[in-house]
Parts: sequence; C-alpha cells; structure tokens
Amino acid sequence: MATVVSFHAHPDDESLLTGGYLAARAAVGDRIVLVVATDGGAGLASPDFHDLGDARVGELDDAARCLGITRVVRLGYADSGMARSPSARGGRFIDAEPEHAARRLAAILDEERADVLTGYDARGGYGHPDHIQVHRVARLAQARAHRRPQLLEATRDRTMLVRAIRLMRPLAGLLPGITLPDTDIYAAPSEITQRVDVRPFLPAKRAALAAHASQATGGVRTIGVLLRLPRWLARRLLGVECFIEVP
Repeated sequence: MATVVSFHAHPDDESLLTGGYLAARAAVGDRIVLVVATDGGAGLASPDFHDLGDARVGELDDAARCLGITRVVRLGYADSGMARSPSARGGRFIDAEPEHAARRLAAILDEERADVLTGYDARGGYGHPDHIQVHRVARLAQARAHRRPQLLEATRDRTMLVRAIRLMRPLAGLLPGITLPDTDIYAAPSEITQRVDVRPFLPAKRAALAAHASQATGGVRTIGVLLRLPRWLARRLLGVECFIEVP
C-alpha cells in the first residue's frame, strides 16, 4: 500500500484535476491524503451562499468521501482571488512565504511517509495566483521532506482548450460568470509525462464534482457544464488525467 498526498489550492480542484486518479489509487488500497490550502471563499457563486468559505469546506468533505480519500487537511489560508480581481482578505495564500508553507506541507509528507505528492504545473493551470503558489510550495516541500516523494504535477493537454478559448473569445461578454484565460495555459503535449486513463472511475469523479454544488451556480460555470455532459462526451473530456513528473 502506498500513500498519496494530493495538494490543492481550493475545494473542487481535487475533483477537477485529480479526481479520477485519486479514486483509482484509493480503489487499490492506497492511502489518500488531501491537503487544501484555502477555503475557496473568494470564488464565484450564487448570492444565496452568504458564507461561501464555510459552504465549500462542507462540500469538500462530501467530495472526499466520493473519491475514497482517507484524510483531509486544511492549511487555513485565505483564498487570494483571481489576478484581475484579488481578494482583500487577510492571510491570503499568495502572501504566505513559500518556504514557511512548504515546511508545513513537508511535515505532513513526513508524518504520512508519503510516496507520491501531487502539485500543479508551472503555469498554475490557467494562471490563478493560488495555483501558481501550489506549484512553488509543492516543489519546495518535496525537497524538504526527509524521504522525498515522487512529485506529479497535475495539468491538462492544452491543445483543445486553446482552440475552445479562441472560438469563445468573441462571445465572452455575453456569458455571465465566464472569464477566459490567456492561451498560455496548462501544458503542451510534449511536456506531459503521464496520461492516466480514469474512465472506470468517472462515476466517482462526477459524484465528487456534484458535491461542489456552490461551484455550479452564479453563471456559466465549469462544474455545471461538466455535469451536464452526456456520458459519451464526459468519457472523452474527463477520461484522462495528465501529469508532469518532476525529476
């Protein structure tokens, strides 16, 4: 049995980026430890969610059960918000000293005797400041752990995403809740070192996505769109999860 520590920025990132991989590892008996930096309180959602951070923490626990996660650790930083609309809250993750945050994560790696650590690619996926900070902190934590785990940086093949962004750019102003990123996102196909077929675990992944109900509200949202996909298209779009292994 191996131990996987999966490090993420906000509740729902674990399901979107690594849900199938974590469910697959849990299914073969591996211990899965989820570490989340923030409560996601600066995210988008319907005004019905008066305390979004508290709501998302509860959703995270539900999603973790769907994926077979053994332990959830919250580091307690505030959600930093997007680069173009930063949060004004104190204690933001982006303001944390990376070395200090890495020592906290490394302590968890040592406590759990982790074999694998997941982080994010150097672009933070689509450039969210908290995702870029996860990339920095995960790399530092791997180096500071007494027994260095394998580091897999979660990413996506950007080929189809870039095409979709270019097609949607003229319509972006008509779609509430949509902020299109630049095209320098995620990873080029040549950068990806592992493509994991998670199609057998799509029911668990989709159940975990559904647990993040707040993130399907407040306009056209990624989770809401993904949950409405027909089965054949969901298998096509969600059936492979990509990683970059750090030497």
